[in-house]
Amino acid sequence: MPVGKRIFLKRELANKETINALGEIPAANIADVMERNCAMNPRIHLVSSPKNKVMAGSALTVKVRSGDNLALHAALNIAKEGDVIVVSNEGDNTRALMGEIMMAYLCYYKKIVGIILDGPIRDIGEIGTWDFHVYATGTTPGGPYKEGPGEVNVPISCGEISVNPGDIIVADEDGIIVIPKRDAEAILVEAKKVQANDSAKAQAAKTGSANRDWVTKLLEEKKFEFIDDVYKY
Repeated sequence: MPVGKRIFLKRELANKETINALGEIPAANIADVMERNCAMNPRIHLVSSPKNKVMAGSALTVKVRSGDNLALHAALNIAKEGDVIVVSNEGDNTRALMGEIMMAYLCYYKKIVGIILDGPIRDIGEIGTWDFHVYATGTTPGGPYKEGPGEVNVPISCGEISVNPGDIIVADEDGIIVIPKRDAEAILVEAKKVQANDSAKAQAAKTGSANRDWVTKLLEEKKFEFIDDVYKY
């Protein structure tokens, strides 16, 4: 088996109902349930204009050599509805991994949920207007090579977060989080509670009825000093 040039055709996927339910919850609420350590680096951000603000789907992972999209083309061939293609790019920002032609194939023909690239794209004037979830680090007119190596449906790191094939990706205007498929149902239960509680907190904040005593208590526990005077310098 040629490690570095492997394309796995199968993945273990989470329950479709669970994925859809997670797609009804803001990414921030889910991230809070996961101790806030599941969010990709915000250099990867939304660059398109989807009408549905929350994206949820199964990760189809791609590991490419920096600035090379041959393995990404392989992923395009096997992608299916419900997939989110997630691409690791070795931190390169000098070459666009894809543009309008490849993106149109995914959006209009393959009808995948969206794509996340730890690297730039091009043709933003067109793609930026699409009702399709595209996350990237930016744009450049410089195009990619097609030499390889690369791998598809293997564990990767994207935006400093581990992603395994079939993990659940949830993303919105805040950014992207990764939910391990084995933990998805348990996380969903807790995320629903956080979402409901968050709505109540927001309403209390608007009316000024929120209890802020915990702030003073925590500051005292952390040994902050309160000085009833101005700073002298």
